[in-house]
Amino acid sequence: MSQPRPTRARSVLYLPASNSRAIEKARGLTCDVAVLDLEDAVAPEMKLQARAAAVAAAREGGFGPRLGVRINGLDTPWGVDDLAALRDAPVDLIVAPKVENAATVHALSDGMRPGIELWAMIETPRALVDLRDIAEAGGALGGLMLGVNDLAKELKTGAAPNREPLKPWLAAVVAHARANGLSAIDGVFNRIKDEAGFAAECAQGRLYGFDGKSLIHPSQIEGANAAFGASAEEAEWARKVVAAFAAPEAEGLGVIRVEGEMVERLHLEQAQAVLAAL
Repeated sequence: MSQPRPTRARSVLYLPASNSRAIEKARGLTCDVAVLDLEDAVAPEMKLQARAAAVAAAREGGFGPRLGVRINGLDTPWGVDDLAALRDAPVDLIVAPKVENAATVHALSDGMRPGIELWAMIETPRALVDLRDIAEAGGALGGLMLGVNDLAKELKTGAAPNREPLKPWLAAVVAHARANGLSAIDGVFNRIKDEAGFAAECAQGRLYGFDGKSLIHPSQIEGANAAFGASAEEAEWARKVVAAFAAPEAEGLGVIRVEGEMVERLHLEQAQAVLAAL
């Protein structure tokens, strides 16, 4: 059953938890979510230090964005201890890599403090096969994140600027997220200097229905916020639709005309969602 659109997450920036300078900078950034990374961005010999730094940073606070931590997988030497260390830390969400089944969602949820949200990364063929079970697992699950780099590697897809081999999975992740009231976060774009390519991929992600995009550099925040937020034109149209349905002559009508366009009540719901996210 479809549920209301999740909390805004247009820009989700990964930062190495082992980098104190990056953590300090994150406090003043305009991304919607800052994720301190304990997994890919941290070498094995730095895992314990990074975990301690993430917990300390969360307790110190001062973050403008919502704060998350990406832990190591529960099947690694660090994942269980990562989860335990963060149980009482003041973070908003936990990002779990390579989630492949509902049992993992349940195990993660059981180890988290109530009120913290879990985002499951979908980045293996097994996760795609069992996507429905993962999305319907419940517990603390609040979002699905597409891990495009690992997924492309495991699927052995060829390089394609428009992500042609991944398009079925872009749509599938969004569909399962929407069916279960979860956030849907698109994967990273690796070429930091390719502004046109990044803009095109953000536009593609929004077209497919994603709420936002995973980012690897602060320079990508502004573009993601613009791409996944409402434009001035969209906001103005939304106001006109809401105002038109609020007019006395629209009472009881399922379809009305707004500036020559036929508009249904489903468009009213979309317009209200746009305005609520401003």
